Order: sequence, then C-alpha cells, then structure tokens
Amino acid sequence: MTKEHANWSPYDNNGGTCVAIAGADYCVIAADTRMSTGYSILTRDYSKICKLADKSYMASSGFQADVKALQKVLSSRHLIYQHQHNKQMSCPAMAQLLSNTLYYKRFFPYYAFNVLGGLDSEGKGCVFTYDAVGSYERDAVTPLSEAEAVDLVKTCFASATERDIYTGDSVEIIILNAKGVRRETEQLRKD
Repeated sequence: MTKEHANWSPYDNNGGTCVAIAGADYCVIAADTRMSTGYSILTRDYSKICKLADKSYMASSGFQADVKALQKVLSSRHLIYQHQHNKQMSCPAMAQLLSNTLYYKRFFPYYAFNVLGGLDSEGKGCVFTYDAVGSYERDAVTPLSEAEAVDLVKTCFASATERDIYTGDSVEIIILNAKGVRRETEQLRKD
C-alpha cells in the first residue's frame, strides 16, 4: 500500500459555521456561505440552510456531499409523510426523524453536523442540536426579542469570520415567526 492510499479518507471537512436561536414566538437560523477544503475556497455563495418543511429548517456544516445526501433522504421521507398523513411534519417530529436517520447510519456516519430550527405546533420557537450519530437535545428558549437575536447572530458571524478561515463571505439568515419566513443576507470578510 502506498503512502497516498494510507492517508486516504472518505470524508472531507468543507468548513462553515451554523447557528440557531429559539425565541418565545420565533426562530432564527443562520449559516455562512463559504465552502472550502484545506486552504482553498471552493465557492463563496453556497447555502448551508435547507428547508425541510414549512416550519422546519436545517443548517449543516461538515462534508457537503454527505449533507446533500442527508437532505435528500429527509426530503423524501417528509414527502412520504405528507402523502400518508395529508399534512406537514411538525418541527419536533422532524427532529426525531433526523435523529433516527443519523443513528441508522452510525457505523458509517454522515459527516454532517446539524442544527434544526423552526416553530412547534404551538407557535413557539424550537432548536435541536445533534452530534454525528443522532444524539440530540432541544435547546432552551432565549429571552431575546427577534431583532436582538438577529443582531446577535450578525455580531457572532462577524467575530467568527475574524478568527476562522473556513467561515466568511456572507451570512444567510432565516427568520421564522407567525407571519411567515423572512430571509436576510449580510456581507462578511472575503479573505
């Protein structure tokens, strides 16, 4: 076996930062748009946020091929759910589906680190964080207003861009509330 084959790995880390904040009646999900490998930037406008249901969004970093495969599995299972139950899956139900899907692949896991956010059936914000093999927890609701949460996310990404070469270019922010879904972008450092 050559040295080149000995160092081969089926995974790559394409970097990135994802954040979600749940409030009393809103949820903010954000991710940067830089996708890189090593010291090379592959693209500066790659969205790491995926809509899974009307009130459920997932942000993922890690190996983007695995992230896309995971998104495809979740979308197809949600479509089956819609046909069987004639309704959208709730965010807590989607959280359990994501956990089961990750756990199913635990012996050769998706190299994807996910945060799921949205609104539950009562209209309250909910955020679920995961490890690579499906262990998850619902994060606490933050006592911030929606505007304060969005400003906090923008500040966090501005700080992260200063310290992490795999985070940058711009931040995509999704805000869910009773009125619907709003999308914002904010420019970050591009170096």
